[in-house]
Amino acid sequence: MKKKLILAIVAVLFALTANAQKALKKVYNENINPIEQIDQAVAKAKSEGKFVICQVGGNWCPWCLKFADFIEKDTTISKIIADNFEYIHVNYNPRKSQGEEKLAQGRALMKRLNNAGRFGYPVFVVLDEEGRILHIQDSGLLEEGEGYNQKKVLSFFKNWTPKAVR
Repeated sequence: MKKKLILAIVAVLFALTANAQKALKKVYNENINPIEQIDQAVAKAKSEGKFVICQVGGNWCPWCLKFADFIEKDTTISKIIADNFEYIHVNYNPRKSQGEEKLAQGRALMKRLNNAGRFGYPVFVVLDEEGRILHIQDSGLLEEGEGYNQKKVLSFFKNWTPKAVR
């Protein structure tokens, strides 16, 4: 009897978690080459006098989708991003089921971004207008409860604007 009750509770929690993740908009394009995506963002940022922020993760990551939703809904944060950064969602999926080509792209991505995945996901990599890494931000430091702390997130973005760095 206890086993059935425990299994029922686990099933309900799993269903609730899955539904919460499905409710969030998927923001990672899984069909593009992440290195080319970064190169294009750097070129655009350079022409606009901005930096690039790579939000590395994937549609498989609930915290990645939560962060994307959080910054989209917060007008103060979204304005700072729009004014200072070329912001991109860089897909990373290290699963073998993705195939050898995707695995190779993932390895090249992690090499290019100084193994940023060591901090977990999402992880934010700030690049200057030449594509050099300025900072790697552990997203766990921006969390609060089941979401993100606006003050911490604002501080992160404000501290890495081109004006602040220069």
